[in-house]
Amino acid sequence: MPHMLGPIESEPFRFTLNTDGRPHTMENILAVGTLLVGIVAFILGFIVSAHAVATALGIIGFAGGLFSQYVSVTTPQRSLIIMGVVGSFVGAVLGIAHGGFS
Repeated sequence: MPHMLGPIESEPFRFTLNTDGRPHTMENILAVGTLLVGIVAFILGFIVSAHAVATALGIIGFAGGLFSQYVSVTTPQRSLIIMGVVGSFVGAVLGIAHGGFS
């Protein structure tokens, strides 16, 4: 048990979407884009006067998120995509509840 005598050395935490070691530029852009659109749609869904924008962004984010999920490669990408899809869905539903495209 020589490892018990020395100090514990660990690598510093580094967030990456490429856990398999290969670059996935398109998939990363789609994952982050889905998350950002979902956050914006979610926030705008609570603003009654922005119901049309929230509905449109929610639908775009939801459809884009489904495609992103289809082409995603790593688990961290899928985690971001699911958060974006849920945010987009909630934003679209709140936008529709406040008047939709009318």
